[in-house]
Amino acid sequence: MQHAEAVRLDGRSLTRAQLIAVAYGAPVELDEAQLPAVARAAQFLAEQVGREEPIYGVSTGFGSNADRLLGAHRVRSGGGRDAMNPHESLHEELQYNLIVTHAVCVGDPFAAEVVRAMLCIRINTLMRGHSGIRVETLRALAAMLNAGIVPVVPQLGSVGASGDLAPLSHLAIVLLGGGEAFYKGERLAGADALSRAGLAPISLSYKEGLALNNGTAQMLACGVLALAKLEDLLDTADLAAAMTIDAFAGRLGAFAPEVHALRPHPGQVEVATNLRRLLDGSTLADIPYHLVPRYRPWLPDSWTQIAGAHPHVESLRFDIGWDWVPLSQRHGREKFYTRFRPFRGGKKHQPQDSYSLRCTPQVHGAVRDAVAQAARVFEIELNALTDNPIVFPDAQAEHVEQQVISAGHFHGMPLALAMSYVKAAIPVLASISERRLNKLLDPATSDGLPAFLIGNEDATESGYMIVQYTAAAIVNDLASRAHPASVYSIPTSANAEDHVSMGANEARHVLAMADDLGKVLGLELYTAAQALDLRRDMINAARELAAHVDAPGFAAKVFGGPLRAGDEHDAFLREVEGLRSELAAAPEFRPGRDVAVAHEAIRAHIPFLERDRALDREVATAVALVSRRVVLDAVRASRAI
Repeated sequence: MQHAEAVRLDGRSLTRAQLIAVAYGAPVELDEAQLPAVARAAQFLAEQVGREEPIYGVSTGFGSNADRLLGAHRVRSGGGRDAMNPHESLHEELQYNLIVTHAVCVGDPFAAEVVRAMLCIRINTLMRGHSGIRVETLRALAAMLNAGIVPVVPQLGSVGASGDLAPLSHLAIVLLGGGEAFYKGERLAGADALSRAGLAPISLSYKEGLALNNGTAQMLACGVLALAKLEDLLDTADLAAAMTIDAFAGRLGAFAPEVHALRPHPGQVEVATNLRRLLDGSTLADIPYHLVPRYRPWLPDSWTQIAGAHPHVESLRFDIGWDWVPLSQRHGREKFYTRFRPFRGGKKHQPQDSYSLRCTPQVHGAVRDAVAQAARVFEIELNALTDNPIVFPDAQAEHVEQQVISAGHFHGMPLALAMSYVKAAIPVLASISERRLNKLLDPATSDGLPAFLIGNEDATESGYMIVQYTAAAIVNDLASRAHPASVYSIPTSANAEDHVSMGANEARHVLAMADDLGKVLGLELYTAAQALDLRRDMINAARELAAHVDAPGFAAKVFGGPLRAGDEHDAFLREVEGLRSELAAAPEFRPGRDVAVAHEAIRAHIPFLERDRALDREVATAVALVSRRVVLDAVRASRAI
């Protein structure tokens, strides 16, 4: 994205989309019209220091050292910063020490996109003009971002108040020539990264260290990036559900608009609408019960009686059949068998599907609402001031305490609670996906599909059996990580910071969990594509058979052999002819238009599973098709045509 349009930062109008653009490479520029306000706050602080006013973090220590005032002269001299920088003031040393002693995170570094998003957020909030940072320091921060320098920020170390102190210190320390950074793919000392990019380290003035490391940038960056993934995964989840519904020849009444108008939660209504659109054009959904055959294992003579007339049937990978309901078993059900023909095939005679299908709008929709709530919080936070103290240089006041106000905007609880909601929602979406996947594989619940979606004629094949194990393992792992971090406050800074949000951990968990949710959805799509092939081909094979044989031939094929004479013989043949003629007259059965596009996108990378083969690469491919949005983008593109 080297040629991406620059995102202008003014402290008031940054959007989630713009932040994502910067995270993945777009440069930033500072809004020149806002810089005088930035400079005015910095000048005000300098004036107050000249008057020897006590201001937290400027002329006092930090945290539990807030009651320690900086003197005019050093108490201790020689060694340390004094020896390296003999002309440095105590105020400058205070800010420098704040950064270098707070950069103590551990663990693997955050990905480059997270760090770039953190830098963008930090610059934007400092542009509000209430932090006391100098314009030249802000320009240096933007230059570092635009040069492609990515500070090394280990993932563990923030408690979410006073904001993300430690991670943000890892950002700022590189600006001072310390720490480490990635530059053009190489991990370097911070000073070397600056030098190679043609930049020089800076020194910090009044409150600048505090302005740089007080705030919620890590948790917000992780949260916004996670939501960008989750919003695509929500659409993918609807698509996976739609493909599974078609593979079940499911019922659409549960998604009708008049149904959801009676309980109009926004996410629920949106999902129901989406499912109707995804399944539009399906002739599998809402198919009459009696037209759906049941899978029977293929045998060498399964299709021999029509093979001569229809040679292609020899390639069929299944056999099909129905059971006839004798007259003696219809007592009390006569009205039902007036509407539906008296045959039991694959589809159960019940007016509703299982919860994992029927309640998709309610479950997916609730997750959408959780994500929408987090998005609302994040959009406020993107343009909020989150450091401390807050500088009001133009306020009319008798005392400086009324112009430099210590508050709590660094506290991450608004973000933490929003993300705890999302964190609890992620395994819910994964869980219902796994239940649909399992339903496709279990012959007791799959409505006539073969066990584990494989023929297994020789009892040697497992098909998709263990795919469900993997999905179950991921769901369990997601559930075990869903407990909110925000409910466990551990006081810090000698109890000066006696209640913290743990929002950084919350956001980090959500970002990682989003990737694992995508794996489960990929496995459902992988499985549903196999099931859809089988369901469609079985029904269409029955249709073609019906079009080319008479009622006795049809009966002999799908009801298991020659007919026996008896009282019910003629009635049986009449009803078989009704079934045969209805199938023969039916158009080719097909999934919804969007489902068909998604299925084609999967089949472009993963073939149908005829017989057992190694599935490891296919599973990895299925996961990648979701993470790279291949299937979702194919559907979106087809709608745009």
